[in-house]
Amino acid sequence: MSLPLEGLSAVVTGAGRGLGRAEALELARLGAAVVVNDYGQPGRDGSGAASAAPAEEVAAEIRAAGGRARAHTGDVADFHQAAELVESAIEDFGGLDILVNNAGILRDRMVFSMTEDEWDSVIRVHLKGHFNTTHFAAAYWRERSKAAGGPVYGRIVNTSSEAFLAGSAGQPNYAAAKGGIVGLTTSTALALAKYGVTANAICPRARTRMTQDVFAALARPDEGLDPLAPEHVAPLVGYLASPAAARINGQLLVVHGGMVAVVERPRVAAKFDSKQDTFTHDELDALLTPHYAERPEGETFAAVEVLGLRRA
Repeated sequence: MSLPLEGLSAVVTGAGRGLGRAEALELARLGAAVVVNDYGQPGRDGSGAASAAPAEEVAAEIRAAGGRARAHTGDVADFHQAAELVESAIEDFGGLDILVNNAGILRDRMVFSMTEDEWDSVIRVHLKGHFNTTHFAAAYWRERSKAAGGPVYGRIVNTSSEAFLAGSAGQPNYAAAKGGIVGLTTSTALALAKYGVTANAICPRARTRMTQDVFAALARPDEGLDPLAPEHVAPLVGYLASPAAARINGQLLVVHGGMVAVVERPRVAAKFDSKQDTFTHDELDALLTPHYAERPEGETFAAVEVLGLRRA
C-alpha cells in the first residue's frame, strides 16, 4: 500500500524546531521527500548567529528513519534566497509539490512602545517570507501547468495564528502579519486554482519556543502526549498537503490538541440603511450607539469565542 505523499516533494520553512520540525517529520513519514529550511538563529526574536545545525539535524533524523531529506539554511525573507530554496527542491528531488510556510520570529511590544525595526522585522520574516516562497512556487507551478496543458499538483499550507483571530495586545506586528498571511492565502487560492494548486492556512496552538511565555502556566502532563505538542498540528498539515484535500482551497483552520475547527469567512452581523440620501451624525448615533451598547465592553469582531478559544 502506497503512502499518501509517496513520490512528492516538499519544502518546509522554519523546520529546524517546534511546529516546522513536526510538520517536516510528518510529511516525510507520509512519503514525501523534504527540504528542511531553517535559518537557524537561536533567539526567537531573530537574534544570534545563523546556524546550519537545526535544519541539518532534522534532515538527518528524516534520513535515519528511511526518508529523503536535505537541509537548506537560507533566509526566506530574502527574495533571492527564497528563490534558491524553491530551486533546491526542484534540483534535488525533481520538482516541488508541497510548500509549508512556517518560519517566523517574535518581537513583542505594545503598539505605543513598538519601534519601527520591531514592526518591520516581524512583518519581513512572517509576511514577506510567506510571499517570497509562494511567489517562486506559484511561478513554477504555473509554468508546469502551461507546459502540460492542464492542472498540475501543488499544495500550499501557510501558518496564521489566533493572534489574528482574537487579537493580541502586545503583538500588533505579529497579529498584523498573521492577518496578512490569511489575505495572501485566499488571494493565492483564487489565483492558482485553475492550475490545480490549493492554498490554505492554519492557526495552530502548540508549545514551542515561540509560545513558551503564553503556555508557561500550563504544565506538561506526567504521562501521554502533551495536548499542546506540535505533533497534534502536523497531521492536519500532512492531510492538507495530500491528494485527499484536493477540494479544500482558500480555507482557514484552527488546530490544537486533537481538535480541528473550520473558520467561516466574516459575516455581516447587522445592517443599517439611511432614510435619506446619506447618513447624518445623529442618525448614526441613533442606530449604532444602541447596537454596540448591547455588546460586552471590549468585544472584538472575531467569532473565536464560538470555538472556545478565547485568548490562550
